Amino acid sequence: VARESGVVHRYSLPHLGVEARFTIRCRAQVLAANCDSTRMSVIDINGLLTLYDIEVKLPDNKSAWEMADPGGNSQGEDVIGKQLDFERKDVWNMRWASDNPDLFAIMEKTRMYIVRGLQPEEPVLSNAYLCAFRDLQIQSVLIDEVIQNPESPRKEVLLDFETKSLRDTRDILTKVSNLKDAFNYVEANPHPRLWRLLAEAALEQLDFGVAEKAFVRFEDYQGIQLVKRLRMLEDRVKQRAEVAAYFQRFDEAESLYREIDRKDLAIDLRVRLGDWFRVIQLAHGGSEEQEAWSAIGDYYADRGKWSNAAQYYTTAQNHAALVDTHYFLEDYEALERLIGQLPEGSPLLLDVGYKFASVGLCEQAVQAFLRHGDVKTAVDTCVLLNQWDLAVNLAQQQNFQQIEGLLAKYAQHLLDKNKQIEAVQLYRKANRHTEAAKLLAQIAREIPGGAQKNPDRVKKLYLLAALEVEKHKAKTLDVQMTAVTQGTMTTAQTVQSLITQDQGVASDRALESPWRGAEALHVYLLSQRQLYEGQFEQAMKTALRLADYEDILDSQTIYSVIGLTTYYNKYFMQCSKAFIKLEASSDVHQDMQAKFADLALHIFTKNTPHDPSAPMQGCPKCQTRMHDWNISCPKCSYRLPFCVASGRTIFPEEKSAAAGASGAPPGVGGSNSAVLKCRVCRHRMYTSEVRKLRNCPLCHSRLDAQFYTEHARGFG
Repeated sequence: VARESGVVHRYSLPHLGVEARFTIRCRAQVLAANCDSTRMSVIDINGLLTLYDIEVKLPDNKSAWEMADPGGNSQGEDVIGKQLDFERKDVWNMRWASDNPDLFAIMEKTRMYIVRGLQPEEPVLSNAYLCAFRDLQIQSVLIDEVIQNPESPRKEVLLDFETKSLRDTRDILTKVSNLKDAFNYVEANPHPRLWRLLAEAALEQLDFGVAEKAFVRFEDYQGIQLVKRLRMLEDRVKQRAEVAAYFQRFDEAESLYREIDRKDLAIDLRVRLGDWFRVIQLAHGGSEEQEAWSAIGDYYADRGKWSNAAQYYTTAQNHAALVDTHYFLEDYEALERLIGQLPEGSPLLLDVGYKFASVGLCEQAVQAFLRHGDVKTAVDTCVLLNQWDLAVNLAQQQNFQQIEGLLAKYAQHLLDKNKQIEAVQLYRKANRHTEAAKLLAQIAREIPGGAQKNPDRVKKLYLLAALEVEKHKAKTLDVQMTAVTQGTMTTAQTVQSLITQDQGVASDRALESPWRGAEALHVYLLSQRQLYEGQFEQAMKTALRLADYEDILDSQTIYSVIGLTTYYNKYFMQCSKAFIKLEASSDVHQDMQAKFADLALHIFTKNTPHDPSAPMQGCPKCQTRMHDWNISCPKCSYRLPFCVASGRTIFPEEKSAAAGASGAPPGVGGSNSAVLKCRVCRHRMYTSEVRKLRNCPLCHSRLDAQFYTEHARGFG
């Protein structure tokens, strides 16, 4: 650090300790130190260049702190800060060499001098600013021309100058064939650039002795190894080819190899260079060609051009790279085709499976894991992606016993979090129809408000539960019939299996009579609809059937509807019975019972509990005559079927005698009949009531309305 007063401080890094202090006797403008900080150049305001020796040379038993006088007077002037016997005038720029402490270049007016030690070389005409001085070569720039066009300067503004030793060495190597003279000259003027120049010339002449010595002098280990390798080659053409490759003349090296009919060496050269397109041209179907195609694919993959990479990987049959490429391209169809191309048990199949699982493609992931032979991972993937139906089927096919416990644990986890609908979906996906039906029936029973506030929702839940039971029965029957057909089970065993299944279903009332819940809510909604439409007789016949569903609906709901419909239809006997039930039922609150009693008193003081006359029909079992609004025989208690479309009771003479005849549409059994039967819920309905309907009134399965128009004319 130089001060304006002329005092110069030398610090040591990184501790920033003062090593020495001395004074220069001029007003410095530009200061610079050489590459090893042993000399310092100073250009003052008058353009006078002077040199100082700033190398720390401590006398014996003295330290740098003792040599620096705190008062500012240097006590070590003989040790550091001595001015050298060198002065140059009119100097406006200078540059120390970055690799030689004795070399520097200066600019005097329009001349450039290169100084070695304290001796200048012959000047060169130039007015360019010095930029860098390295490897005996000076780079300078014509700053005036750059300022004239600073946005787009020309390359010609950069000028390179060589030192005299470098020029002389080039001349010697060019004009003298004997490398010993050049070696002696370079040894007299040693520099790494000169030794490298000599080594390259020796390699061109295949003089390995001189080349090795030169490489040793400038410490080029790779060059030494090259010389050793060249000496092991007996063919001089091979040696020249290797030398050409060292100097990056690759086409020349390839032509030399091909002259001696060594295409393999030419291919190896191009492989080392990474020139894979040339490798393909030289290989012509060899093993190197596959490697080349794959390497070209790597080239495009490194640059994110996955489509191009996929083409080359396909040509190279590089399946490992194709897996990643198709995954990045999101080309899952191609990735799925790749599963069949990979051999069974290949580790790549695991990678493919995990990639499919990461994007939620469960079936493809399972296919990959099974081809690898990892059943457990396939099942775990199905569980992770919530594909329980596939997981259960897979576990059954592969005799994997742990899926049942896992399914139950996950279902309980959902139930603990009050996610009942999610648990139902889980059971349905796992084809556990009975568990799904039980849970749906439980949700229907526990729904807030019950049938009075959410009748539609409760009916849908009971309907879904019934459909799940039907699926369970159909599945069980299909399995048993398939076993009989294939001969793996006898008829007796099939019957016994079906009986066992029925006993398992009969253990739960919701499974034993799956349609009761849906029937109850359907009749309740139908009676309400008919009542509001003013169809009092139909509403009464429908509402009376609610008395059969006291296990589904509460007593107040059932007998309130019966009492209301019978009152409007003037069936006061039935109305009186309904009020008796309301007043005596333990399910009705005492306040409500009192209100019902007051209402009954108000009604029956004006109306006698008596029913008007109604058409009579015979019981299909005991032939006892009864009213057409009865829901069961008063003598034998035979429960009569009813029309789910109108709520009316169906008597024997109105039933179809040809149920199940050919030509019936999907979802309906029977033809040319007044009464039809739905094939899904197996409930009957009058043809006249469903003629304009497209779906079953109870289960909402599809019906063919045109069929009824053509085959049921004249009925109803």
